[in-house]
Amino acid sequence: MAKIYVTVKNIVLARDMQYNGETVLNYRIQYPEFAADNYQKAAKIMNQYYKNRALEYQKYVETELYKMAVEQYLDDVKNGYPVRVFAADDNYKITYNRACIISLYFDRYEYTGGAHGLTTRTSQTWNLQTGQMIKLSELFECLFDYRRYIKDKVIEQIKKNPDIYFDNYAELVEQYFDVNNFYCTPQGVVVYFQLYEIAPYSSGIREFLLPYDKCVKDPAKKC
Repeated sequence: MAKIYVTVKNIVLARDMQYNGETVLNYRIQYPEFAADNYQKAAKIMNQYYKNRALEYQKYVETELYKMAVEQYLDDVKNGYPVRVFAADDNYKITYNRACIISLYFDRYEYTGGAHGLTTRTSQTWNLQTGQMIKLSELFECLFDYRRYIKDKVIEQIKKNPDIYFDNYAELVEQYFDVNNFYCTPQGVVVYFQLYEIAPYSSGIREFLLPYDKCVKDPAKKC
């Protein structure tokens, strides 16, 4: 097994925000802080990236989202409705930490009233030797259209359990496939689709594993 050279500290930004003495919004923003003796420059780049990302979101939550929460609170009080407390939660999962590669995704959840909140996923895969993100295209070696290959594999997997997807899933896979929506695991590359893109909300964020083989490259081989 490839050695792990990177350690991770979890940083949390959290606050309950009130208006007129009542909580109208609470948030919890988590982000990683990396330490790597062999890759100090890359760790610094990544740490700045994730700190900036977290602070930018915190600013949005404490201004725009808080303003929306106050407006909703005033409307609820005026109409005699139960107060609906807004929520924002941004957390991450590191899915690959081997050799010179770090891969992770963030799930950002917001509740702004209604039946349920909404989660949006983003992800990054880093090469610590270069301090740059790896593109999905770099993980495919065979001489073919890697986008077509991935979409065909996704559709093939959906056909095994089509009931949890929209009827026109093949068309939607074509429409919503995004080369940025992937992360790496020790088993393979995972591509995913956001809520509502190819399936109902109840089906969640849909993930599709493409195991490493002669065409799908384990990123650790770049090290």
